[in-house]
Amino acid sequence: MTVPHAFIDDYDVHLAHGSTFDPQSTEITGYVHVLDGAAGTAVTIDIPEAIAKGTVRTDADGNAPFTLKASSLTLWSHESPKLYKVHISAGDDTLTDDIGFRDIRVDGTRILLNGKAIFLEGANMHAEAPVRGGRAYSQEDVNTIFGYLKDLHANFVRLAHYPHDERMERAADRNGIMVWSEIPNWQNISFDKPEVYAKDLAMLKEMIRRDRNKASVILWSVSNETPNNPTRTKFLTDLADEARKLDSTRLITSAIIGPRPDGTEMVNKDPLCDALDVIGQNEYIGWYEMTPEDADKIEWTLPQKPVLMSEFGAEAKFGNHGATDARWTEEQQVYVFEHQFAMLRKIPQLRGITPWILTDFRSPTRNIPRLQDGYNRKGLISEDGKKKEAFTLFQKAYTEHSLGKAE
Repeated sequence: MTVPHAFIDDYDVHLAHGSTFDPQSTEITGYVHVLDGAAGTAVTIDIPEAIAKGTVRTDADGNAPFTLKASSLTLWSHESPKLYKVHISAGDDTLTDDIGFRDIRVDGTRILLNGKAIFLEGANMHAEAPVRGGRAYSQEDVNTIFGYLKDLHANFVRLAHYPHDERMERAADRNGIMVWSEIPNWQNISFDKPEVYAKDLAMLKEMIRRDRNKASVILWSVSNETPNNPTRTKFLTDLADEARKLDSTRLITSAIIGPRPDGTEMVNKDPLCDALDVIGQNEYIGWYEMTPEDADKIEWTLPQKPVLMSEFGAEAKFGNHGATDARWTEEQQVYVFEHQFAMLRKIPQLRGITPWILTDFRSPTRNIPRLQDGYNRKGLISEDGKKKEAFTLFQKAYTEHSLGKAE
């Protein structure tokens, strides 16, 4: 890529985010940074369709904060994923981006998009190309994945457990699919080492810098399934605080593992929840612990915040049929989910679900012959694109919006 000596290397363009959401707000704010530009360099931001244009000048550090009033603005949402052409110019450099404008916030146990309570219906997804195999990197791969999500009638996807190719968020912007984006903190990393925190902070900054202009991204996640101890809690709390400093317009989450069942009670006492806006809760009742029927009796005690059931599921090989109590069958996978549904509907602060996982994916430790053969089989779809019975189950539930309420 060839750029002028002084060029635009970073920018943030978003709907103004006040203490409360004003549905009449048409104020767009942010900054543009010009690398190696002289102080006082003129920067123009032009959004023709929104009838918003202004010119500001850089300070000694190359930053040019701005606020524009838009005369016409349609907010981005799942139902109406409106994107605007945003033109930015500074000196000899110009660029154009497609950006949507929306407001996301928490009110008690509700998640509000543009002031309206929402329930997130989605799935987890690894960055693995269906059918072709290998890392998902091409537009064709992305189109296949988002075709599955649209068929599922999903409005949400958790991109686990690391930032995916930027094409994923671009497609999410166009398709109105909201996104959970995560840095790769998983289980027992060295939370006591300053150099690990420095690496995490660098990853967090890179993720937010790349995707802060994607309207679809509503959640920054700082970790997945980490052990509950004071060192880890301080580490991740500090990281959550940094995320808010970097971007105060989005919600912070993490996927919590456990708790272990105590009879029919599941009580989440993880102190990390205090640092989060939205609680991600992972559990595998009916597969790794207890029986599918046990889920019917489980009573959850969770923080009074919005809760997403961020992982749950069971493995099944496509085309393997049998009784509902026969492991690895499509019928048992559906049976586990049906009992999960009964449990989920009893959680009053549940505001979204993402079963693990959209498609089967490679996992070198999963080596049961003829059933796994090097794949994690918890997908709703096989690695070669065949939809299991569980896909139809979720498709119906998402069409009917029968698994939870927005408020």
